[in-house]
Amino acid sequence: MRIASTVAAGLGLTGLLAGAMPALAHPQPTRSAPAATSAQHPPVAAGAAYRHQRLDWGPCSAQQTELRAAGAECARVRVPLDHADPDGRTIQVAISRIRAADRHERRGILLANPGGPGGTGLAYPLSLRPTLGDVADRYDLIGFDPRFLGESTPISCAPAPPPVPPGDTTSPRRDFVASVRSARDTARRCGEHGDNATLLPHASTRNVARDMDVIRSVLGERRLSYFGTSYGADLGAVYTQLFPHRSDRVVIDSSTDPAATQYELFQRAGEPLEEALDEWAGWAARRHATYRLGTTGAAVRASVQRLLDHAEHRPLPVAGERLDAPLVRLLLRQLIQHQEYDPALASVVRDLVAADAGELTEPGPELAGLLELLRSPDLADSMVGGALFMCGDGGWPAGGWPTDPATYWRNMRHSRATQPVFGPLVNGMIAPCAFWRARPAEPGTAIGNDVPVLMLQARRDNNVPYEGALALHRRLTGSRLITAEIRSHGVYGRGGEGLRPVPCADRAVNDYLRGGALPAADQTCAPAGSGR
Repeated sequence: MRIASTVAAGLGLTGLLAGAMPALAHPQPTRSAPAATSAQHPPVAAGAAYRHQRLDWGPCSAQQTELRAAGAECARVRVPLDHADPDGRTIQVAISRIRAADRHERRGILLANPGGPGGTGLAYPLSLRPTLGDVADRYDLIGFDPRFLGESTPISCAPAPPPVPPGDTTSPRRDFVASVRSARDTARRCGEHGDNATLLPHASTRNVARDMDVIRSVLGERRLSYFGTSYGADLGAVYTQLFPHRSDRVVIDSSTDPAATQYELFQRAGEPLEEALDEWAGWAARRHATYRLGTTGAAVRASVQRLLDHAEHRPLPVAGERLDAPLVRLLLRQLIQHQEYDPALASVVRDLVAADAGELTEPGPELAGLLELLRSPDLADSMVGGALFMCGDGGWPAGGWPTDPATYWRNMRHSRATQPVFGPLVNGMIAPCAFWRARPAEPGTAIGNDVPVLMLQARRDNNVPYEGALALHRRLTGSRLITAEIRSHGVYGRGGEGLRPVPCADRAVNDYLRGGALPAADQTCAPAGSGR
């Protein structure tokens, strides 16, 4: 089902923690970031052993069917586990390449990252090609799986015990205690498995950025062009900070506030999520004849709240499973991200209301597809991958996450007064980071530089709120910001995802990657068909 595949990347992150994460630290801005030469920012391991390594290019692995069909080639790049110790242990980073079709106008390489954290990216450049158009012909498009993910020296955790399905009855407190138990167990299983105690301290966005620069060096390029979305946007900002003089044409789409902790970013999503729910409720009320959820926005909202109130005490029976309130909130969150998902959200809520009343015989395709996605082993792998970087970034202890479960419970309870639907989710879903045992080898990266960067952000992004992008925009003094007047997480290339595109944002990106000139000023863009 299309809707399930489209939100899969979001579930990989938000299924664990209901939001996006910063790869950054509290910044001390400077006019221009120096090259990475200090002990805090050691240079990329670009000695002869790395810079002149010979890559064994060949067909991509069998599971990379799209890359193989596109004629891409793949290789593995050797990088240091610890970039401060380039003579020590090494790991491998898997990369893909689609060569520039126009060799006379070839600009260089365009590296891309789809976000997460925990997302693999070998095939990600393929999704950009339809919107890039002729620009794709001017670059070697480079995808990669970040360290410890996918085909890049993957880290695994000890197998999880079989999940305990919800019983016939529950309570908010019981659900919370179960989430604490699960987070603690994930931290233990990851920290104790194999040689993870050696690897995990080096799972950081700073090291992914350094790996990117090794890729640049090995491919013989003086500078690196880049496109990243969501977590990939924050990764791009970190690269410009560590390697300002090696950054070429950098585009970052849907970024976060560099001064916020990870937990603060999750909390800040609560208000825009409630506003998005109000917007959707008005839409559904105008279609009461179809969905039967209420004739006013307030009535539709009451239907949703009643559903959650019941699920907090008696999980909803759906297709032989029972859905507790945290899971229902998670499903609502995924579908509220894009206004194009409004029909799917209404269908899912309609099914859940019927389940609550004991009248659902079979879930519709939207709900069935999401439930199938939740059972996917790929999703479980993505959630573990997300934990590696969420816990490895942002300092110690716990990567900036509160270590006392009572903090989450207290914030969750207080949030209900103003954020009754999503407040318990964004405040109370505890991360494995609260119990993480691997101490990061170094702090996060303070952002503040004047590297030219093109930023994109949806004004009504309820995953990484707009104010966060404004904060990063102020730190990146050489940047230009394209604001899209849409409810969406991600702006560029939406037409390729079956969503309504934002043509002037797509043009701004392509013009920049093609010609190298940023827009003269920040811009605001309307979606296609808006009449504006």
